[in-house]
Amino acid sequence: MALDELRFGICFHLYELIEHVPERIKYFEQAERGEDVNWDALFDGYHSAVDFPVIRYYKQVIAKYPDAKIIQTTRDPESWYKSFSETILWATQPDVKRILRMMIRLPFSSTLRKKMRVLKFNGGMIRKMLGENFKDKEAAIEMFNLHNQDVLAKVPKDRMLIYDVKQGWEPLCTFLNVPVPNTPFPKTNSTQEFLNNVKSL
Repeated sequence: MALDELRFGICFHLYELIEHVPERIKYFEQAERGEDVNWDALFDGYHSAVDFPVIRYYKQVIAKYPDAKIIQTTRDPESWYKSFSETILWATQPDVKRILRMMIRLPFSSTLRKKMRVLKFNGGMIRKMLGENFKDKEAAIEMFNLHNQDVLAKVPKDRMLIYDVKQGWEPLCTFLNVPVPNTPFPKTNSTQEFLNNVKSL
């Protein structure tokens, strides 16, 4: 929402992929297989990107777009895992009741089938990024920290802002060379909002 307000939107993120362009998951599947990806086609209509699954392929993306600026958000690992376990983990590891409900609807909804392809891919990527012990808090946090360290080591410093959203507008706007808005910094995607969105699929 902050990037959209600063006119760097429409911003590509997981929920955008699920809701509006689920067919574009094919590009991430190609990237995962090590194939050449038409990143311009994937991001057609978008001017920024955050979140999964884009972050898994950040090396390819920053190589493709050498003038792009990179924002590396930071947060407390304990807080991250609590949020992760209550949202992403819940969404990608459905219980029997949710599976049955979706199986009943799948044959009658091509839209749902497209969305399920994205969710299935996302679940597989969680295992690849966090390991098979992703349900173990300490193991997941270790992988979370390793990923952040890898980003900090690989992204050129002159292209990167290390940023905590609690800092608000000023460092973000300075980095992006845009004026600071006269509006409060937006806050969205709370745990409850995420759960409501997933339940609506």
